[in-house]
Amino acid sequence: MALLPILTAPDPRLTKKALPVETVDVSIRKLMDDMLETMYLAPGIGLAAPQVGVLKRVIVLDPAREDEAPRPLRLANPEIIWSSEDTKPYEEGCLSVPEQYDTVVRPDRVRVRYLDPDNEIREIDADGLLAVILQHEIDHLDGILFVDYLSSLKRNMMLRKLRKMKRTGAEA
Repeated sequence: MALLPILTAPDPRLTKKALPVETVDVSIRKLMDDMLETMYLAPGIGLAAPQVGVLKRVIVLDPAREDEAPRPLRLANPEIIWSSEDTKPYEEGCLSVPEQYDTVVRPDRVRVRYLDPDNEIREIDADGLLAVILQHEIDHLDGILFVDYLSSLKRNMMLRKLRKMKRTGAEA
């Protein structure tokens, strides 16, 4: 496996829409494995292919808490096919927006259809943290960052901090 570089905002590649995966083959499975390794070492709980500079509709995630056994998920072409009208606020962060956190309100429950590593169509019903991670990572596939849900004032403040960190060579 290989550790992949994680792009950080305001990198314009993070605003691009990812392309569908034709089939989950050896190269896509390797990408998924490399993304999981990168995510765990970051450390994070979700990662989308555009965050590592690959414009493919691939995400990986693991909703397990620190005291639980890992539960990695690998999804290609994930799409939300249903979401609840009930919403819930959740404090979000992002590996592409390091050290920045804020509350985002999202649907509390979702159903997602995707291709698994064996190229089989699957569906998953999710609520709580898993629902948040799925929505957050699927947003990345459409060029949307969690900061895009914030007021322009908050978003601009966060992006200014990130630009300054990059300019001064500070570690994110």
